[in-house]
Amino acid sequence: MTMDEATDTATDTDTRRAVLDAAAELIASGGTAALTTRAVAAKASIQPPTLYRIFGDKRGLLDAVAQDRLARFVAEKEAHPPHPDPVEDLRQGWSRYVAFGLENPDVFAIMNEIGSPLAQSPASLAGLAALRRRVAQIARAGRLRVAEERAVALIHASAVGIVTTFLALPPAERDEQMLSLARDAAIAAIVDETAASQASGPVPHAIALRAHLDDTAGLSTAEKSLLREWLERLIER
Repeated sequence: MTMDEATDTATDTDTRRAVLDAAAELIASGGTAALTTRAVAAKASIQPPTLYRIFGDKRGLLDAVAQDRLARFVAEKEAHPPHPDPVEDLRQGWSRYVAFGLENPDVFAIMNEIGSPLAQSPASLAGLAALRRRVAQIARAGRLRVAEERAVALIHASAVGIVTTFLALPPAERDEQMLSLARDAAIAAIVDETAASQASGPVPHAIALRAHLDDTAGLSTAEKSLLREWLERLIER
């Protein structure tokens, strides 16, 4: 890369950052309707053609803003030290995600459109990976009552669903208790608080063993594969 090319790349990066920050401020104050080419260009101190060169069109800009806000949120969420109790860690992560959605309704709507490419964006995948890690810690502790994949899907669906429901209500009709009730109901559905006792049955123990299986020494790859098949059959009974 020549010096001129490096300078152009740095300039484009700075311009992109300025546009994303300007667009995010406009959305926060006036929703997506406030995101006009003229308004963004003026706020970012650039010429309108620059927007089209970098983002293509308004939809491209909207997607880029949503991706940027989500990436920042995921980074901030992961900066929090994990709670020693994996269930409480999941509870706190759920609440932070819901708070983000309620504070950024337009960005949340873009993120969760059916068929949106943002579902496979690096930020979205990083967020789901963080959720899977939290659920895996509960499984390792022997406290998960359902398969990890099912638990991840349920927790994610409950968070997206309650934000969507809440945002559809007039502000005066939003019952704050709904948030904690939805969170606690979803977590109760996946966590077995009696897993330490034999009364809870074999499933939580099978889930815990499967969560530890990849780190277990003394078994061949074929033996681990066979044991995983047996455990999954037990879990899905």
